[in-house]
Amino acid sequence: MEQSFVAWAKMRARRLPQVKLGIGDDAAVLAASGLDTVVTADSLMDGVHFHLDQVDPKRIGHKLVGVNLSDLAAMAARPTSLFLSMCLPNSEEAEQTDLLAAEIYEGVCEAAEKYGVALAGGDTNCWNGPLVLHMTAIGEAADGQVWTRSGAKQDDLIVVTGPLGGSILGKHLDFTPRLDWVEKVHGKIDIHAAMDISDGLSVDLLRMCDASHCGAVLELDKIPFSPEAEELSRTDGKLPVEHALGDGEDFELLLAVAPEDLAPLQALVGAEQALVCGTFTSRTGLWSRQGAKIHQLTSSGYVHGR
Repeated sequence: MEQSFVAWAKMRARRLPQVKLGIGDDAAVLAASGLDTVVTADSLMDGVHFHLDQVDPKRIGHKLVGVNLSDLAAMAARPTSLFLSMCLPNSEEAEQTDLLAAEIYEGVCEAAEKYGVALAGGDTNCWNGPLVLHMTAIGEAADGQVWTRSGAKQDDLIVVTGPLGGSILGKHLDFTPRLDWVEKVHGKIDIHAAMDISDGLSVDLLRMCDASHCGAVLELDKIPFSPEAEELSRTDGKLPVEHALGDGEDFELLLAVAPEDLAPLQALVGAEQALVCGTFTSRTGLWSRQGAKIHQLTSSGYVHGR
């Protein structure tokens, strides 16, 4: 549902006044004097992105900030301000609602302080539903220097910034958005395309391919998977690489990089934070290579509404 709805929404919005870069990337870009204003928004819902009865509310606040800043990192934007809106579940005891709001807010403030970004406003409401949180994050980048999903080219390398899979065991709450990584690389290495891995490597890579009008071949034996992916594989029968392809909420960056730029990139950030797992091709679609055989790969991952 999500991908088709986004495509429809993008077409529908073309009838409206336009910003510099609108629907379709990790964030929008608004033109400003000398700088581009980069804006993103994310929502978290109890029962979908976390389970309130199992998680410290402060960690939920941390995650809400993290998912938004990860989107800004994917666009090579420096975060400047956050806007928080909370829809709190009604409780027979007002003190419980107040405590929940305060703990989430404290988590947001802790994360905002860690990343040096202002909490500039928002809204708070109560309703007869589950906890729903919404955040808008604003960043800035030099005019014309944001990264987008649409620049991947034939023969570019598929690069990720860390191991994938198994986020349900904790990383989905306690990850670090790759802002420092971007600070080291931006302006020094030509990143052709970028996005964050939120719904799973395979589905997000296919989105990048669609935006860039190309295809991709993943080398299955080179896809980096986390110890948590291995741990899950021992109990659910899936291979670690399957978890890396489809678990989602890794919040690593997915990048398209020219082959000649790999060594300089790894010199800046370290080989363990610039891991090659495939190549972009002119043949559209998503493919996998294992040994000498190439097969079409069905994307897996979280798709909203399915």
